Amino acid sequence: MSTQDPVEPPAGQALAGEGGPEAAATTSAARLAAYLQGGGVIVPLLTAVLAFFVGGLVILITGHNPISTYKAIFNGTGLNWIFPWISSDERTTAALNLQQTLITTTPLILTGLAVAFAFRCGLFNIGGQGQYLVGSYVAVWVGASFAGMPRLAHVLLAMVLATAAGAVWAGIAGLLKAVAGAHEVISTIMLNWIAVWVGAYLFQLNGPLQNSDPAQQSVPVSSDIAASAKLPVFWGDPELQGLHIGIFIALASAVVFWVLLNRSTTGYEVRAVGFNPEAARYGGISVSRNYILVMAVCGAFAGLAGSVDLLGWQFHIATNDILNSANVGLGFFGIAVALLGRNTASGTVVAALLFGALLTGTSQRNLDPTIFEPELAGNLTLIIQGLVVLIVSADVIVLTMLRRGRGMFSRRTPAAPATVTAPEAEA
Repeated sequence: MSTQDPVEPPAGQALAGEGGPEAAATTSAARLAAYLQGGGVIVPLLTAVLAFFVGGLVILITGHNPISTYKAIFNGTGLNWIFPWISSDERTTAALNLQQTLITTTPLILTGLAVAFAFRCGLFNIGGQGQYLVGSYVAVWVGASFAGMPRLAHVLLAMVLATAAGAVWAGIAGLLKAVAGAHEVISTIMLNWIAVWVGAYLFQLNGPLQNSDPAQQSVPVSSDIAASAKLPVFWGDPELQGLHIGIFIALASAVVFWVLLNRSTTGYEVRAVGFNPEAARYGGISVSRNYILVMAVCGAFAGLAGSVDLLGWQFHIATNDILNSANVGLGFFGIAVALLGRNTASGTVVAALLFGALLTGTSQRNLDPTIFEPELAGNLTLIIQGLVVLIVSADVIVLTMLRRGRGMFSRRTPAAPATVTAPEAEA
């Protein structure tokens, strides 16, 4: 009988259970998704704190007080409504501001899920803005075209068709990836611009979907949706953009995201492809089919976001709004939301609330101009968004270096020498 030395795994490989999914990740998006799933809530909290710290330095450089500025932004978000000690007048204002914060948070949850789901399959979905716009186009057309329908049927029809439109639009990028190997970053960016200019054509003067009201013939805007297509408001005054039921739709979508990803065969295949496409293909999983399916699901989330905004408070689309959203829109904020939320359902919801609060708190309507100029505050939000993406990306680099450093300098236990018992010695 002989005792053999332990077998060392080949260089660059890890034993099952030691490296986890990160060790098997082969694509850059998969490595990013794998790293972002680890670390619990500590890393995103540190990321947010560091982003706000650097933002505070920017505020300080402009000659303002960072503490008072952030306090004013916080009050503008309406989150102070939860404090029992504020006065009744302040509570009324805070309630209005909080309604706006949650209205903005609603599409951010959905566009964040649209990015996060792609990350879990090793894909980069940069086309959330285009998918959002396509969903809003379909929603405004359905909402303005079937005025005689019952309210529930009208709302459901608009949302279902808008969701399907977003899925088809994003599915184009997935199909190009699966069939021709076209990189989804390039195709989704191109689809964003196609969506922008399609909308500019549809709602321009004398465009196919321009407002048919004679009084609006000189305005490049769509018709208003019918009252039967508007989402019900459950908190606040409907005439003052009260909070609509879209927030519950977004939260339900986050639950669907979690169930689909973690409690279904489809989710297992998606995560397997994200960890290692070649290993998944070897295991009998269709990588091409999953690319198309994942992009379609991402587009469905983003298209639903467009319909929720359109049916919940916008009620029409103007070409100026479409063109202004080409570079800075909720679809692009969804990237930062997904990264900060670590591509998880609960993390995406919390990150969406953070960015929704920032967008509301730094708006010209809510920020006290005597403390910080709202014109500058809007740019501050973009700075913090960019810092989140930058710091999260740097975090992946740092974690990679640390992991390799531990592998180089960790002390290995020397193997026990082999011992052989000779038969004649036993005798």
